[in-house]
Amino acid sequence: MRRRTISAVLVFGLAAAMSAPAQAADARGGTAVYPTTIRLPNGFQPEGIAIGPGPIAYVGSMADGSVYRADLRTGAGAVLGRGPGTQALGLKTDASGRVFVAGGAGGDARVLDARTGRVLATYRLATGPSFVNDVILTQGAAWFTDSTNPVLYKLPLDGGRLPSAAVRVPLTGDLVYQGGPDSPGSEGFNANGITPTPDGRGLLVVQSNTGGLFRVEPSGKTRRVNLHGESLPEGDGLLLQGRTLYAVQNRLNTVAVVRLDAAGTDGRVVRRVTDARLALPTTVAAFGSRLYLPNIQFFATGPTPGVSYNAVAIPRP
Repeated sequence: MRRRTISAVLVFGLAAAMSAPAQAADARGGTAVYPTTIRLPNGFQPEGIAIGPGPIAYVGSMADGSVYRADLRTGAGAVLGRGPGTQALGLKTDASGRVFVAGGAGGDARVLDARTGRVLATYRLATGPSFVNDVILTQGAAWFTDSTNPVLYKLPLDGGRLPSAAVRVPLTGDLVYQGGPDSPGSEGFNANGITPTPDGRGLLVVQSNTGGLFRVEPSGKTRRVNLHGESLPEGDGLLLQGRTLYAVQNRLNTVAVVRLDAAGTDGRVVRRVTDARLALPTTVAAFGSRLYLPNIQFFATGPTPGVSYNAVAIPRP
């Protein structure tokens, strides 16, 4: 079965390969047909998703912080690690077999063993109201957004080693937080999804409540990306592949496709895609020629224990 490697540009000028087989999941290519729906436990309330190494997906639960591991080849899976009763939002995996977990309203971050689910480290990122929403890994650090507080949290990964504590990096410049922790609905959600810039020297962050996209320097200084009159309202998870940015617009049940310049300071929305199976998708990960998106469907059903949840695969635009 043929496989190819998808290379991800890593931020701050340090590039490394994060690979996944490319053709095995491509039903259009006449090879093995992987399922296009990954069923999750009832009441799971999925939010974050990470894939790899290989055809393995990890999905975080907004209900209790559990992480579910699924085989994309079969759709079968099981809970990898039970949560602490708080939340598991954005997820990222690394080549060392670790899962980095954003803790949402718990104000924390966790690192799990991807094989056993054992908690390798826990970090208290905020003590007051917070919403630690998403995470991106670079060769030198893990970076977490906070939708309530204008700050990024950095876990320096010197030689891949986990640090004893996180570093707060205040956000300055063009990204100005709106509302507050008591704002209803998405009005209180500011910085959300995070991903590298194409040149690997900065980060991109989407502000959910304004639809703005921003380049963030290592210092925390932000600059609005010129989208030529477009915006990304309800922007949630981000995924960069080459110079193509995939931005989930959750309540719109849409993925925006943005072509960026190398610096990530200029971009154009070239298309938006949707699918009848999308029901408030939150984040996005890629495997082969597909994008995988978990459906949280809060506004359709409410977060009740008996509701069934899933993640769906769509062709990568």
